[in-house]
Amino acid sequence: MRRASAICRYFWPSPASFVGLVLCGLALPFGARMKVVDGALEVCGGSIHRFIALLPRPIRFAAITFGHVIIGVDHAVLDRVRLHEHVHIRQYERWGLFFFPAYLISSLVQLVNGRDPYLHNHFEREAFLGAASRGEPRRGG
Repeated sequence: MRRASAICRYFWPSPASFVGLVLCGLALPFGARMKVVDGALEVCGGSIHRFIALLPRPIRFAAITFGHVIIGVDHAVLDRVRLHEHVHIRQYERWGLFFFPAYLISSLVQLVNGRDPYLHNHFEREAFLGAASRGEPRRGG
C-alpha cells in the first residue's frame, strides 16, 4: 500500500515534473548542478541566474518548482526556501497538472482585485504559511 501511494505521489504530478526536467536539461550544459533532497530533484547554479534575468521583472524568481523538480539560483537560495518549495511539491501532488491553471487563475483573481498576484496567490500564501510553521523565515517577492 505504501509503495502504491509513493507511485501515485510521483505519477500524478509527473507532467509538471517533466517540464522541470526539460528545463534542467537546458541548464546542465550551462554549469547547473543537480542533487536529490527529500525526494525532490534540485537544480541550481551555473548560468541559471543569467537566464532568470532575461525574464520580465514580474516573473523573475529565486526558485521555482515544477512537480518534483526545484530550480533555483544557487544552493544558498535553495537552502533558504526549501520548505516553501516543498509545500509547492505537496500542492502538485494534490493538483497534478491542474496546478498550472489553478495557480494562474489565483494570480489573475488577485490582479483583478488589485492585489499582488504573487504574494496574495492562494498557493503562495499556503506555501508561506507551511514554511513558516516549520521554521523557514517568510520571504517576499
